[in-house]
Amino acid sequence: MTSSGVVTGPVRVRVCAVLVHDGRVCLIRRQRPAGVQLTFPGGVLEDGEDPTAALRRELLEELGLDLAVLPDPPVLRFVQDQSTLRAGEVEPFRRRHLVFTAHLPHHLVETVAQAEQDDPDQAPVVWLPAADAAGLHLYPDIGTVLDQAVRPDTTAGGPVLLPAMTTTSYQWR
Repeated sequence: MTSSGVVTGPVRVRVCAVLVHDGRVCLIRRQRPAGVQLTFPGGVLEDGEDPTAALRRELLEELGLDLAVLPDPPVLRFVQDQSTLRAGEVEPFRRRHLVFTAHLPHHLVETVAQAEQDDPDQAPVVWLPAADAAGLHLYPDIGTVLDQAVRPDTTAGGPVLLPAMTTTSYQWR
């Protein structure tokens, strides 16, 4: 951080997917010290990795879902920057979230793991109605646009840049 308070240095990019089926979205339910956090499946890009390849790798690792078998490829719908403080940390936690959407046919929903496969805690995977999930503590914080995510892609001009997640707008759990 510079003396002016501006954060410097690289920002890690995280890809995630709003997986949609029949008006419901797929989330990983994590129990945190301060309460439940619902996370869209995904993870951080590895050095030199393409975002779509990273999303495919992460969903295969976490959910056992191979995006290559989808009838339509995932679509990058939203971008959201994050600069928040975690409890007990001095430096801001920074991410750039690339949020993709993908509509899953019924036969693929049945193949999605019921618990996060690459997590030692085996966090449960849940499917919630999008309207209900929109009001919950989501990571990234896209509840205000979740209704847009469940509709087929209408963003002809590319992804929408969402307001940033900051310490004043988002509380870590």
